[in-house]
This record gives sequence, C-alpha cells and structure tokens, in this order.
Amino acid sequence: MRSSRRALLQSSLTAACGLSHLNRVQAQAASTSDGPRAKAIILLWLWGGPSHIDTFDLKPAAPLEYRGPYRPIATNVPGIEICELLPDLARIADRYSLIRSLHHGSNDHGIAGTIGLTGAETGAQSLSGQTLPGRLQAAQGAVVSKLLTSTAALPGFVALGGRLHQGKRQIAGEGGGPLGPQLDPFRLDYDPETGVRVPQLDLIDGLTTGRIASRRELWRSLDELARNVDHLATNQRDGVYDQAFSLLASGQGRRVFDVADEPEALRERYGNFRFGQCCLLARRLVESGVRFVQVNWSSHVEPIEDTGDGGWDTHDRHFAQFQDRHSWMLDRACSALLEDLSQRGLLDETIVLAVGEFGRTPKINGKAGRDHWNNCYSALVAGGGFKRGVVIGASDARGESPTVLPMTPADLFMTALERLGITTTHLTTAGLTPLGRVVPELCDE
Repeated sequence: MRSSRRALLQSSLTAACGLSHLNRVQAQAASTSDGPRAKAIILLWLWGGPSHIDTFDLKPAAPLEYRGPYRPIATNVPGIEICELLPDLARIADRYSLIRSLHHGSNDHGIAGTIGLTGAETGAQSLSGQTLPGRLQAAQGAVVSKLLTSTAALPGFVALGGRLHQGKRQIAGEGGGPLGPQLDPFRLDYDPETGVRVPQLDLIDGLTTGRIASRRELWRSLDELARNVDHLATNQRDGVYDQAFSLLASGQGRRVFDVADEPEALRERYGNFRFGQCCLLARRLVESGVRFVQVNWSSHVEPIEDTGDGGWDTHDRHFAQFQDRHSWMLDRACSALLEDLSQRGLLDETIVLAVGEFGRTPKINGKAGRDHWNNCYSALVAGGGFKRGVVIGASDARGESPTVLPMTPADLFMTALERLGITTTHLTTAGLTPLGRVVPELCDE
C-alpha cells in the first residue's frame, strides 16, 4: 500500500515537472532604463490552420473561386476591413494589429506546428512519421519560462488543452526540448460539463493537505542516497517537488484555476464553450504572474465531423464549419480577452498572439473546402508594445504570396521576446540559438 501511494504521488509530481523554475537564466533587460514593454504572452494557438482569406485578409476583387462567399466589413479603424462574421473583433480593431505576410516552408501539420511553436523545423515529425534532421528546439513558452521568473508560486509556462496531434500522431515541439522536461508546460483543460480540469493538482484519494508534509519528509529521506550520487540532478528535482507540494497544499494556488470565481456576466461574455473559458482562464493566469499561457483551440487538427475535436483543418465543408463554429467562437472569445485585459490595465503588459500553423489555399477545392497553405497567412497581434490599429505586411491580389514585409514565425517570436526584454544575448547565454529577427514595423516605438 505504501509503495502504491508513493508511486501515485511520484506520478502526480512528475506530471507537474513544468513547474520547475530552478537553473534559470534571468533576463537582465528588466533593469535597463526603459525596461521591457511586456511581462507575459498569451498564445491563442488556432490548431489546424485558419483560412486567412476568410478571416483577416479578404480578397473581394478576386475571382469567386478564390474570394469565397463572405464580405469584408469596416472596422473601427478607417481602412481596415475583416470578415463580416467577426463583428466583435471589427468593433475593437484599434486594440490589435494584423499581420498579413507570414510564411514558412512546410504544409504538413506536424512540421508546420513545430515551426510555429519553436521557430524551426529541426526535429519535427511529419504525418508519415519521418523525423527531420537536427535538434528539436524548445517551445516558445519554455524559452520564456526559462528566461523570466514567474512572479508567483505558479508555473512559468501553462498550456490549456491536450497535446497536439495531426491524425493520431502527436507533434514535436510543445515542450522544453533541449532545455529539459522541467520546462515542459503545466497542462490543464476546460470541460464544458465539469469546468476546469487540473489533473496535476487532483489530490490522491485519501491524501489530505495535512498529510502532505509527512509525505514530503518521507520523499526527502528516500532521496538522500541519490543526493550523494548526483547532487545537481537532485537539486533540480527538489525544485520541482517544492512547487508541486506548494500547489497541492495551497488553496490559494488552486483557486487561480477556478473560473467560477468570475462574475457570471463575464463568463458569458467569453462564451460557454471550451476555448472561450480557456481564454478567461488565461487572463487569470497572467494576472497571477504566469509568464506564458498557450491556449490550444483543439488537440486534433480535424473537425468534429472527421473524428477530431473541432480543429481548423477544413478540407471540405469549410464554409459551413466556419459559419457554424469557428468564426463566432473566435470572434467572441478573442474580443472578450482583449477587452477584459484592456479594462483591467493588463493589455499594455500582455502580448496576445492569435495564429495557426499556416493558412488555407486561396483557391477553393472541389469539396467546398480549402487545403493547407504555408506560403502566406495571417495573425492577430496585440498588447505588450506591439502596434495597434494597423496592418503589417501584405499579400498579393489572391492571397497566395506575401508582397510586403514577408516574415516567419521565428521573426514574430523574436519580436515578442524583444518586447519582453529578452535579447539574443540572453538566448545565447542560455545555450539557445536565436532563430529569427526582430521586426521593428511591429513595434510601437
């Protein structure tokens, strides 16, 4: 029985390894005269690949087989138009900017996902199972978590949603990579029936907070021998366990994850569906000191009709799915997040990025769908020293290729890091390779 309890406790603690903040390289930019513009990032990861032509880069003058059925509507910023199915985002366009010139080199979900999350394709796995050569890089959240200390007894990197898949194959690049598993994200999710699920914080049956302290002493005794063998590794584990025990025993720490504490009207504003409530939870987390929150739209790229869980991979029935599910959910949740952050005075210090791994083909296919398109796609960026109320970059008349200011996911990430006060020097000091360039056109100075 004791060994079984110990195994269960060990499993719970191991799952929480993303809590570790030990062995971090502190970003020194916070001590400069101006200081960093931002303190945290919320990444709204639109898994499956949204259509840029049907969201933020409509082409009303293109032939019908390209432009689709939707009209562009004016926003509250003169000259900027977006899809008519995104009216709430149109109303607050002065709080964000649009990038219309993203691109990279793969139209495979697995490889493109790795590029989007890490900035590089090395170590990525394709749908066929091929692993690309080179070292897998750390996820954006892991880099931020390593270089910036969380301001609370909470994980530095939290992922809301399950592990990302294309088909039945898990993609690479969601975790710490070369930084180690201690920089993997702390995972939780939202279930429409039961609310927020935090499996790492579920107390083992019969293990009360009063008994956790004795388990902690037992654990330290059992690790005494390991300390003599591998002092460094044990120190790293102790940091993981200290944070895990703190969260397990702290009612205050656990309450951060409970969106039921929010007024009902605000919860309704975000939307009573998984992605909306996860966006609300993301706001609570950054408000509590978490540095990087990744909100996964879905775990699988496939829509529900294709045995997925609502992803954006709409090779057929594209327009029906966009109208029935994707457009209004994105519009409601993303606009609520931006307004909520702004009203609380948090948008100036919180970067919000809404982007998928690629876009979709400008030309509609024979099944009323759009296929993968990595040559040009869009993103929404807001807060944290990014410009607001402008369009950065441009695509050609049919949305097929960038014509102004082409940029890669690595460029976008490097610019976000710079807004956090993290420079190439900080990256190289931590043993990381800078993968992109800072794009000054994105910045508000």
